Amino acid sequence: MAKAVLFDLDGTLTASGEGIIKSVQYALEKMGREVPDPSALSVFIGPPLVQEFMDFSGMSHEEALRALELYRERYTTVGLFENHPYQGIIELLGTLRAVGIITCVASSKPEPYVLRILDHFGMTDLFDQVVGATLDEKRTAKADVINEALVRLGMRGEKSMVTMVGDRAQDARGAQAASVGFVGVTYGYGSRDELLRAGATTVVDTVDELGRVLLG
Repeated sequence: MAKAVLFDLDGTLTASGEGIIKSVQYALEKMGREVPDPSALSVFIGPPLVQEFMDFSGMSHEEALRALELYRERYTTVGLFENHPYQGIIELLGTLRAVGIITCVASSKPEPYVLRILDHFGMTDLFDQVVGATLDEKRTAKADVINEALVRLGMRGEKSMVTMVGDRAQDARGAQAASVGFVGVTYGYGSRDELLRAGATTVVDTVDELGRVLLG
């Protein structure tokens, strides 16, 4: 059993896809870009957005930064709250804490947004630390977020006792790069195949299964 568990936010703790996708559509429309079907935009859920705008729409870095500004224009007022915790996740967090496991959020979403979301759903007190990306884009890579979480938790020397939980390939790769354990979940936005190809060896399909693995 891990001493500490780090949780991704989007697709792991909360179902945030609607707000993210609608805010991406808003940004693309404002920039005069083609706005594809929402199903094609699920790639934006989880990864750092500047790189995703560049990869998905062929934008330059400067254009992608402008797209990010437009995205945040909608997301910070509306999109943040087009969202809800996954069924059973709040109960699982309470159980983990009751048995003495340290809990922490480690998200590539900007930290101020993470804090607003957790506060909105009354989840802030379920975590010992909350770590996200920086608004200036200097800390967006998952490994950097995880390493910052380890620093804040005082666990840089106990990586073998830390497990990261996430739903996308970037979560699995970030955990590997930071030398912590990883459990993939498929109830979010990434598939089992995506997680396995990214190196995950433990993948679960439900919050109940996740609890059994983390408490086992």
